[in-house]
Amino acid sequence: MGKGKAVKEFDYIIVGAGSAGCVLANRLSADPQLRVLLIEAGPRDWHPFIHMPAGIARLVNNRRVNWSYDTEPEPALGNRRLWWPRGKVLGGSSSINAMCYVRGVPGDYNRWAQAGASGWNWDSVLPWFRHSEGNARGADALHGAAGPLQVSDLRYVNPLSHAFIAAGQQAGYNHNNDFNGVQHQGVGLYQVTQKNGARCSSAAAYLAPVRARANLQVLTGALVERLQIDAGRVTGVHLRVGGKREQFRAAAEVLLSAGAINSPQLLMLSGIGPADALRAHGIDVQLDQPGVGANLQDHLDICTLYRTVPGVSYDRASEVMIGLNYFLRGHRGAGTSNVAEAGGFVRSRFAPDERADIQFHFVPAMLDNHGRHRLPGDGYTLHACYLHPRSRGHIGLHSADPAAPARIHANYLSDAEGFDMKMMVEAARLSRDILQQAAFAPWRKAPLFPANERLDDAGLEAFIRAKAETIYHPIGTCRMGSDDAAVVDPQLRVRGIDGLRVVDASVMPTLVSGNTNAPTIMIAERAASLILG
Repeated sequence: MGKGKAVKEFDYIIVGAGSAGCVLANRLSADPQLRVLLIEAGPRDWHPFIHMPAGIARLVNNRRVNWSYDTEPEPALGNRRLWWPRGKVLGGSSSINAMCYVRGVPGDYNRWAQAGASGWNWDSVLPWFRHSEGNARGADALHGAAGPLQVSDLRYVNPLSHAFIAAGQQAGYNHNNDFNGVQHQGVGLYQVTQKNGARCSSAAAYLAPVRARANLQVLTGALVERLQIDAGRVTGVHLRVGGKREQFRAAAEVLLSAGAINSPQLLMLSGIGPADALRAHGIDVQLDQPGVGANLQDHLDICTLYRTVPGVSYDRASEVMIGLNYFLRGHRGAGTSNVAEAGGFVRSRFAPDERADIQFHFVPAMLDNHGRHRLPGDGYTLHACYLHPRSRGHIGLHSADPAAPARIHANYLSDAEGFDMKMMVEAARLSRDILQQAAFAPWRKAPLFPANERLDDAGLEAFIRAKAETIYHPIGTCRMGSDDAAVVDPQLRVRGIDGLRVVDASVMPTLVSGNTNAPTIMIAERAASLILG
């Protein structure tokens, strides 16, 4: 530190004001005796397109609120670099996601516990899901109604989304009114993290109501460059804000909530990680932990697109009129759409256990390359992903420069048995089957991707290698467990060093059967309870 710079002290320093960090800031600062600092690299969540749900389409290329990462070339996907958007703003990815509220199933969490994450079985995590949830339908044995995270039914649904649900039923799947209810499988409309037609990010749910607390300081536009480690204990953080370097000290703990990419990156920049890899970048090794950055998992997704009759999809809807209707009529109309309105969970013929193994997201618009490639005309898109991939990737460093992005090796479709590819082919085939049902007859025009409706397995495999993308669910890079290779223990404390926990999606041992935002918020709720004792 430069001469004369004051080292400010807090009890808890939270790195990352995303889905988990905002929860921690709220729950810890509820104790007025605790001084809490929340640090975010991105800006405040002031942008109106964050709060208008349909504004998600306009946030895609906004690098002010998006880290906008790219993977390393993916060998199984034609050496393409896949684009990985991640939230860089208060609320993190919950400020730019499609707002689908999905928890997964009991078997996901029971498997975590069986693998060494004791205390994270379904019966242990369900109370924290209910504690976080403010479901507009009311409380029951599986749902909460009093939590900060508002969960609502969609106010506006495109006719094509209803056609998808009807087509799914014609294809043999039951209608499901609650993907977080007793039955997970089937097709239906997603419930969404919205309140009164506006996005309810973790920043809106947890941070905005408590910003005035005297014991809570929120610092935006601040990049944490490394952790301060003294005699085997993390005692603070070094960061850059407004062109200046500053240091903050943590009297109790530093809580790392920077996400599945940035949390392992910051650990490695601080000397915690695979020793040889750290030395290769000139980083002094504080703790040799090969598990940091390993175990990377993500849901790979394949999109099937059809053209449709003019005037029904969102492709050529007037953004000006949608915005005016939304802001002038009290959050009504198409501006309240999360775009991925309908979807479903199905158990394929290859499913090895009782869980659904394929998830659908239906979009009443043509989405190519995450919507970054705008296609002319009108159409609709069905996303399909395999929920339990066997392939594993890792996060590495490009350099010791904290401003340089991490190196993302997703290693999609790399499992030795080739099962992941078999499941992606099945996902594409089931997508085609649904979209060819009679319910789409009034709407369906020519197929777009793939253009040939009768591709065999080899043709679908080639299509997947050329077009598959992430559906934005990276996890696992600071795995929780009880074995020596686990990065954090079941209390989320980094093994081998004191004063440091990781609280975000990186601690998940394996992917859940669905979207990862609600489980991340649950993890933070339970972590806050563990921290406060």
